[in-house]
Amino acid sequence: MLRSLTLSVIILASPAMSENAPSFDCAKAESSAETLICENTELAQLDRRIAARYAAAVKAIRELDAGSSQAEKDLRATQRGWIKGRDECWKSDDPTDCIRASYLRREGELVGQWLLEEPSAIVIWTCDGNPANEVVTYFFDTEAPSVRFERGDTIDTGQLVRTASGSAYEGSFGRSIWTKGNEATYKDPDPNGQSYSCVRATQ
Repeated sequence: MLRSLTLSVIILASPAMSENAPSFDCAKAESSAETLICENTELAQLDRRIAARYAAAVKAIRELDAGSSQAEKDLRATQRGWIKGRDECWKSDDPTDCIRASYLRREGELVGQWLLEEPSAIVIWTCDGNPANEVVTYFFDTEAPSVRFERGDTIDTGQLVRTASGSAYEGSFGRSIWTKGNEATYKDPDPNGQSYSCVRATQ
């Protein structure tokens, strides 16, 4: 996993690599997931894209004025954990779909956490009629639409999920927001899990 992680940072510097190849050496594939990625052009291209996103996140951290060392360590640990989770897709009924979903979810996480592209919209929500009870959402037009939550000093990311009406995004540990027009229902993550009725404060 560490090998794949390191290659993810330097892969763009190798012009000789095929555009259809993943970010790691297929001759040294270490898991059934990596083997499947090597055999599937779409997954291989997704792997390269996420490798580029990861490299951009590392660059963003290194450009920070302070605290970048620990932040980079945390990012590397998170990436290793994500790779481990991706490799568990061999247990899925449809490993290809599972791996694809894993890549798209990780892309949203990296883009949202490190603001790797301009958001399509930034919305501030005032909840339960209290201006101090505020949630800020940044929406991104990643392939799987994603969101960045800011609440107090907490930052989280989420992904669009299917819903009968409006738009719903699910983040970590039960955090979610369901929006419809200028109204939203925001839910804090567990263990509290409290829901709030919110209105759009800005466009």
